[in-house]
This record gives sequence, structure tokens and C-alpha cells, in this order.
Amino acid sequence: MEPYNFCSSLETLTQHVNTITDLIISPHHCFALLLVAFLATLYFACRRKSPIYLVDFTCYCAPSSYRLPLAMFEENQLYDNMDPEAVAFQCKIMAKSGFSEQTSISPSLAQIPKVKALTFALEEAETIMCSVIKDLFEKHNINPKAIDILITNSSVFCPTPSLSAMVVNKFRMRSNIMSFNLSGMGCSAGIISMSLAKDLLRVHRNSLALIVSTETLSLNWYTGKVPSMLLSNCLFRMGGAAILMSSRVQDKHKAKYTLQHIVRTITAQDGQSHGCVYQQGDPENKEGVSISKNIVNVSGDALKKNIASLGPLVLPLREQFLYLFSIVCRKLWSARRISIYTPNFNHAFEHFCIHSGGRAIIQAVERNLRLRKQDVEPSTMTLYRFGNVSSSSIWYELSYIEAKGRMKRGDRVWQIAFGSGFKCNSAVWKCVCDVKPDTATAWRDTIHSYPVDIMRTN
Repeated sequence: MEPYNFCSSLETLTQHVNTITDLIISPHHCFALLLVAFLATLYFACRRKSPIYLVDFTCYCAPSSYRLPLAMFEENQLYDNMDPEAVAFQCKIMAKSGFSEQTSISPSLAQIPKVKALTFALEEAETIMCSVIKDLFEKHNINPKAIDILITNSSVFCPTPSLSAMVVNKFRMRSNIMSFNLSGMGCSAGIISMSLAKDLLRVHRNSLALIVSTETLSLNWYTGKVPSMLLSNCLFRMGGAAILMSSRVQDKHKAKYTLQHIVRTITAQDGQSHGCVYQQGDPENKEGVSISKNIVNVSGDALKKNIASLGPLVLPLREQFLYLFSIVCRKLWSARRISIYTPNFNHAFEHFCIHSGGRAIIQAVERNLRLRKQDVEPSTMTLYRFGNVSSSSIWYELSYIEAKGRMKRGDRVWQIAFGSGFKCNSAVWKCVCDVKPDTATAWRDTIHSYPVDIMRTN
């Protein structure tokens, strides 16, 4: 047996490698490889930056027969044999709430005596959701079968079949539609739904997404005596919104906005934040949602954390520098008298849509961000006209801005939503056209009378 010739084998291997290398680095192959690399880079770059459009949205406006004036509220509560002290407490809160006499509730809660039943809750949800979807489809001549993604959100009311299944059934949508129903996400669920829609639209390109945000009151009206749980009766009112988002190229020229950023913050790891808004039973085993007196402080802390993530994405470099410089100065000199610089968010946004969770929440955001009165006008007027309409409130506020003719091409909008958990979520939109005031909105009959002067009662 001949000995193994290592040198000869190495020489043969080297010849094979040189032959393969010559083939790979030949001019034709080199050009082809560069072309493939360029096209791949361009493809992934375009895929990452594919715009998400907001085509349009609609908000629910209840008929005048659904109104709940303060006198009617007090009469109904007393007739239902509710504790007089509990009724007095609610009337006191409502007198300071910043509500008008035009806010609405479900007819089942307005009648005497009140009727809390699943059938009425389903009827309320169907009335609101189908109304806003129908208006949106008719406005843009959309076939329901064209919808690829459907997302519904209602925090407390979660029936079986789901609300998303109800929408599919009512509008006879496709059997392969991607449908989702979010529950328990609080008043910030609208932006969470948009975040989910954005991710799905990026993956499933050239698609249409329909989001429906609402909350149902019929089963959630509290009939006990605990003050923290009575607050929900004073704050929440009937409302909802339908939002149409798209990643289709053909929707570029008819869209109103493009999505710039979504930033989500949750502070549930902290016990106080987690229990700030909490559904539970009272000592008499009556269910309700308890709202802590610390909600303003908790929402402020959540907002600070949300801004810490959002600020670098939207603020000019000058504002970021001044903010960081103030922090450094305070740490170096350990001087509490050196205040942290609050960035001027008017340099980043032309419009603000702050969740109308209550007068105290709006005033706290206005104060902490040093906003102007006109910046919080959409939120204050939405609270006054419609009350706290949960996750759909930010859309009533955007509708207010449009109805007043203030939205111009290039304007940037910051939507801020707070919710149980505790969560603070932000969405940033850029207007891509001059939005003309629409006569078919929730503000259609009353926009000419706003803004109104609301007495600030402490």
C-alpha cells in the first residue's frame, strides 16, 4: 500500500479552490451577486418603511332621546332605592365633572327601574358598532368583503361569540378574515388595537384593517354604595368609533394620515398602578370598577415613562439637549431647586388628543406638559359633549379638530390614552392632506357652538 501523499492532495485541493474562486469572482458573476445584494437590501428597506395609512374614521352620535341630564340621573338613582348618600355623592361628582346635559347612556339604564341584562348589553354593542361601521363603509363605498383584518376592543364586556364575530356575521365578511377581539385592556385599548393592526399590515402587505373601539355600559352600571366604585357611573358614557387603516398603495391618495410612531407603556409591575382601576365585588357582592384616588399620580408616572421613550423620536434636538442638560445640572449640584426642563411639545406637534378620562386627568396633563388652553380644547370639549367614551375618546377629539377646520397638510397629531393596568399609550400621526370639515360627523349639529366656557370648579 502506497503512503499517503499529503503535499499532492493539498496541491489538488488548492487547484479546485482556485477554479471555484475564478468562477465566483468573474465579472459577470460579481455583477450578478452585487445586483442580488442591492435588490435584497432595497426590498427589506422598503418593507421596513412601508407606510401605514389612516384612510378615515367615524364616531357614534347617540340620538337625543338617549341623553342623561343631571336631574334625570338623580331621579333615576333615587327611584331605584339607591342609598341617598350614594346618590348625593354621585350628583356632587357629576356637578364637577365638566359634563354637559347632552351625554348619553343606553336606554335600558335610563328607564325606571333600570334593567341590567345580557340582551340589552348585546343590543347596545350592536347599535354602536354597526352604526359606525355602516357610516364608514357607505362614506367610502367599501365592500365588507374587502376587509382583511378586523380588530374589536371592549374592555369589560366580553360575550361569546365575540364582538368581532358579531361584526363578521352582521356584515357577511369573508371566512378567511383575520379577526381579533381585545378585552380587559382599559381605555387605552384603541391604541393597542392600532399597534396590532400596524404589525399585521406590515406583515400582510396590501391589506385593509378595520378597528372598532367601544365600551358597553348596560351590564357595568354599579348599584352599590362604595364611593370609588360609584365614580364609573359618573364618568363613562355611550360612544364608539370605527377606524380604517391600510397598507395598500392605492389608498395613498385618499388617506388622511400616515402613522409615524406608536409607543406603549405599562406599569403593572407596581402594585399601586395595577390596582388603580380594578374590577371587583363590594361587601354586598355587587360588581363594579373601582377607581383609586391615586389615579392622577399613577397616570402622571406612566406618562413620564411613555414620554421618555417617545421624546427622542419626535422632539427637536434643541429640546432634547435642554432636557438632558437640566438633568445633568441637577445631579452634579444635587440641587433640588434646579427644576427639570419640560420640553416644549408644541415644537413637535400641532394637535393633541388627550384621553378624556376626566377633568382632573386632562388638567394634570395640561399642567405637567405646560400645554396651552387651545391644546387641550379638543379633550375638554369631548368630555363636555360626550363624557368619557373610553377607548374611542381620542377619535372624538380628532374629529373635533377636523370639524373646526384646523387640520392642515403636514400637521402632526399626538394621541395619548390611559387605561387600567396601568397603561399609557401614544400614537403619532402626520396629516397628508388638507382635511375639509365634514358635515357627517358626531359633531355635525353642534360644532358651531364650540368651544364653550366651562366654569372650573375645584
